[in-house]
Amino acid sequence: MASSSYTCIQDSATEKDRLLSSVTTYGSRDLLGGGSPRPTCLVGSEPHQKQEEEEEALRRKLKYFFMSPCDKYHAKGRKPFKLGLQLLKIIIVTVQLVLFGLSNQMVVTFKEENTAAFKHLFLKGYQDDAPQAVHTQKELYSHIHFAIDQYMALPQISLGRYAYVSGVGVNGTALSLCQRYYRRGTIDPVNDTFDIDPRVITDCVGLNPPTYSSAPGNSDYKNFTLKFYKLINVTVDFQLKAINIQTIINNEIPDCYTFAITIVMDNRAHSGKIKITLQNQASIQECKDPNVSGHAESYAREFFDVVVAFVCLLSLLLCGRSILRGILLQHEYVQFFHHKLGRSVSWGDRLEFINGWYILLIVSDMFTIIGSFIKIGIESKNLSSYDMCGILLGTSTLLVWVGVIRYLSFFQKYNILIVTLRAAFPNVIRFCCCAAAIYMGYCFCGWIVLGPYHAKFRSLSMVSECLFSLINGDDMFVTFAEMEQSGTLVWIFSQVYLYTFISLFIYMVLSLFIALITGAYDTIMAQTQEQVRASDLHAFIAECTDTPSSGKFRGPEGSSCSFLCCCDW
Repeated sequence: MASSSYTCIQDSATEKDRLLSSVTTYGSRDLLGGGSPRPTCLVGSEPHQKQEEEEEALRRKLKYFFMSPCDKYHAKGRKPFKLGLQLLKIIIVTVQLVLFGLSNQMVVTFKEENTAAFKHLFLKGYQDDAPQAVHTQKELYSHIHFAIDQYMALPQISLGRYAYVSGVGVNGTALSLCQRYYRRGTIDPVNDTFDIDPRVITDCVGLNPPTYSSAPGNSDYKNFTLKFYKLINVTVDFQLKAINIQTIINNEIPDCYTFAITIVMDNRAHSGKIKITLQNQASIQECKDPNVSGHAESYAREFFDVVVAFVCLLSLLLCGRSILRGILLQHEYVQFFHHKLGRSVSWGDRLEFINGWYILLIVSDMFTIIGSFIKIGIESKNLSSYDMCGILLGTSTLLVWVGVIRYLSFFQKYNILIVTLRAAFPNVIRFCCCAAAIYMGYCFCGWIVLGPYHAKFRSLSMVSECLFSLINGDDMFVTFAEMEQSGTLVWIFSQVYLYTFISLFIYMVLSLFIALITGAYDTIMAQTQEQVRASDLHAFIAECTDTPSSGKFRGPEGSSCSFLCCCDW
C-alpha cells in the first residue's frame, strides 16, 4: 500500500518488495502534508507512481460507491434520479393500494352481507354467531323442508335481487338434495355389535323453482326418506346470481356475482347431534351489456396501473444494476488485495458491497408489477383473484415504506434503530430458537391434555394463539375461567400448566428478550463515545481524504454514459 514513509528502492528491489514494505500512513494524506516528505528517485519511480495512482483511484471509487445520494451529487454533479424515483414510487404505490383497498372492501362486504342474508333466509331459526344443530329426526326434516321452501319462494321474500341458476343440479335441475350414507350399516348398542360397509352411497333428487316448472327433474322432495342409521350427511346445493351495484360509488362498472351455496347437515359423528352449516363460494364475472346512464367507460385506472408497473420495472432495473456494480467492484477490490498486497478479504467486507436494501426493493418491485397486472385483470373483469392481488400489493407497499429507513440511516441520529437491530439480530435468533422449543412443548401438551375441556385449546393453531395472548397479558382471567370442571386431576393440571407458562414466559423469557435488545442498544451507544475499530475495507477507504465537493471524483470515465448509468443513488 502506498504511504509517505516509503523509501526509494534501488533497482535490485522488486515491485513486490515495495508493496510489502511497512505502512504507516496512506497516500492521500501526502496531499495534505501528512507524514514525512516523500523522497524521489529516478530509478523505478514511474511504476511506483503508477501503482499509487491505481490504488488511489480504487480507493476513491470505493468511497464514491458507499456515499449517500447527496454526497454523490456533490461529487460528480449527477442528479439522484433513483432517489427521486423511489420517492415517486412510494407515492404512486400507496395511491394504488388505497384505490384497490376501497374496491376490495366493497367486494368483501358484499360477499359477507350476502352470506349473512343467505343464512337468515335458508337456515331455520338462525341467530348470528350461534351454532346451528338439531337433535331429532323431525327437526332435521323441518330444516330441510324450510330451506327448500325458502328457495322456491325467494323472489317474493328476499330483499336482495337474486336470480336462479338452472342446470347446476342433478339431471339439469337448479337444486340438488342429496344424502350420503354407508353402503351397509348396522349398529346394535344392546349387543355391542355393529356391521358397517365403509363404501359411501350418494342418493340425490333434483328440484326446479316455479319458474322452471316445465323443466324435467321436479319431484316431491317431502317424500325424500333419510337413512338415519347409516347417514353421513345431507346437503342442499344450488346457485344464485346477483349484481353489486355499489361499485358505481367508486366510478366502476358493477360486478356480476354467482353464489354457489351449500347447506351441510353433518352426521359423521353419529352422536345424536347434527350440525348445520351454510357455505358460500362467490365467483365474479363481467356483466353482459352494462349500461350506466351518464357514465362513459374509462381506462384511467388501468392506465395508472400500467404507469405504476413501468415505474417499478425501471426501479427494478436500476437496483439490479446497482447490485451488479457492487459485485464487480467487490471483485476488483478482492483482486487488488490478493495480487497487489497478498492478502485475502473477509466475508464481512465482501458482503458490504451487496446492499440488502436493493434486494428488498427488487422484491417489492416484483410484487408490485405482478399485483398491478392482476389488478388490471380484475378491473377488466377477466380475473377475480382479489386475495392474491391484495397480498402482493400489500406486501410490496410494506417493503416500500420499510425502505424509507434506508434514507434515514444516512443521518446518524436516525440510524440507531437499524444499527441496534443489526447488532441484536444474531443473539435474538439464537434466543428465539431456544424459547421456541419450550413454547412448542407447551403447545403440544396443552392441546393433548386441555383440548377436550377448553374451547381455546381445540387445535394446535388455537393453542398457539391462546398462549401468545397470555404472553402479552391478554385474556388471562377468561382462560382460567373457561376451564371446564370435568375432573379434579385435569383441573389441577390446568392450573399448574397455566401458572408455570405465564411465570416462565412473562417473567423470564420475555424479560430476557427485552434485555438482549437493550444490551445491544447500550453497546451501540457506548461505541459512539469511543473509537471503534474499523474493518479493513473502511480503513482502506478512510485513507481517501478527498471531500465530495473537491472535484476529484469527476473523472473522464463518467463524462458520457447512458440514462441508466446516470441514475445514481
